[in-house]
Amino acid sequence: MPRTPADGTRLRILAWLGDPDTAERGLTADDVATRLGVPRPAALTHLHLLTALGLLHPTGLDDGPRYRRDEIRLAEVTQLFEKGW
Repeated sequence: MPRTPADGTRLRILAWLGDPDTAERGLTADDVATRLGVPRPAALTHLHLLTALGLLHPTGLDDGPRYRRDEIRLAEVTQLFEKGW
């Protein structure tokens, strides 16, 4: 069972991907590692977990995946929490 990071790292990644400029181009694992100041494997762990939850989807696999938010899935999950799930 995945642990929830106490520092909100995954929430910061989701928020960052909500920024219009970032949302359009997506993020690579290197982008996340640099911005968060963590090793690339740690960034990949966060991105893979968010992908497994359906909150992100990778695109542009030619030069490595770029991750983007799945706005529909994010809205579904948000709605669950708003209902007190």
